[in-house]
Amino acid sequence: MADKSGLSYAEAGVDIDAGNALVERIKPAAAATARPGTMSGLGGFGALFDLRAAGYDDPVLVAATDGVGTKLRIAIDTGITGGVGIDLVAMCVNDLVCQGAEPLFFLDYFATGKLSVDAAATVVEGIAAGCKASGCALIGGETAEMPGMYPAGDFDLAGFAVGAMERGAALPAGVAEGDVLLGLASDGVHSNGYSLVRRVVEREGLGWDDAAPFADAALGQALLAPTRLYVRPALAAIRAGGVHGLAHITGGGLTENLPRILPEGLGATVDLGSWRLPPVFRWLAERGGLDEAELLKTFNAGIGMVVAVAAERADALAALLEDEGERVHRIGTVTAGQGVAYEGALL
Repeated sequence: MADKSGLSYAEAGVDIDAGNALVERIKPAAAATARPGTMSGLGGFGALFDLRAAGYDDPVLVAATDGVGTKLRIAIDTGITGGVGIDLVAMCVNDLVCQGAEPLFFLDYFATGKLSVDAAATVVEGIAAGCKASGCALIGGETAEMPGMYPAGDFDLAGFAVGAMERGAALPAGVAEGDVLLGLASDGVHSNGYSLVRRVVEREGLGWDDAAPFADAALGQALLAPTRLYVRPALAAIRAGGVHGLAHITGGGLTENLPRILPEGLGATVDLGSWRLPPVFRWLAERGGLDEAELLKTFNAGIGMVVAVAAERADALAALLEDEGERVHRIGTVTAGQGVAYEGALL
């Protein structure tokens, strides 16, 4: 007869005590992200947020969700996991600001086969850092321990952000022929294209601890540079007036993302010589055999956000964005036509 001795959830691979310990560990990091409108801390069945206390009279809510993609594989293999929390936030809040919205709050989902409190806390503390840098409150989340679903040490991440704007303030709006395109520099590969990145690294026979051919750092560390957070500078530019649209340059590169803010009948002309291609992309192109078109459709190629602005406001807004800490390039203009036309060559 089969042994009918009692089992416990812990024996099945799920440690509720570890989950509770993680919540207690991350409470200070989450509390540090509090902003006007925050109403509750972690631990409830849901999280509350007061839009009136956040300063809105007639708000429209904007939501975005995303993950980090196969960049996680490098983070897991190297054990350098703090930055992917920032990536998770950036991929969501950078999209929100493109709609003209101020990010208000964020929730995360962390799933793993066996919960390590220290490892999970490092990730969530990165998420909190990204939220704080974006003026966004981390008000809740979910930690799922699922034995048998993930190999030992593996985890997955998803994020969900909500922002708001006053009714009538949605972007893009007013994009017109002659508008100037200001490109804001990226901080590296950001969080897309890593399946191709990993394939190039594999073909080169490199390990994550090897010296990066394009930077003064180990390869894994260099490739894990977090996605740049553009929220505060972008909001400052929007509030100054003259911004007609913003495009977050993620999967699809400039080729696919710029047209998302262009009205029917309008295209964009981009001068590829107006900024210098960062070394990581030059290395990926050379070692991966990527032609220019493939590079521009896969990676951000050094431009992480594009701001379409009225021509007469271009100089003032470029100066404002630089004062906010951005590296700004005047990369092109809005033109008649459709799609993105490239001039010159990447330097």
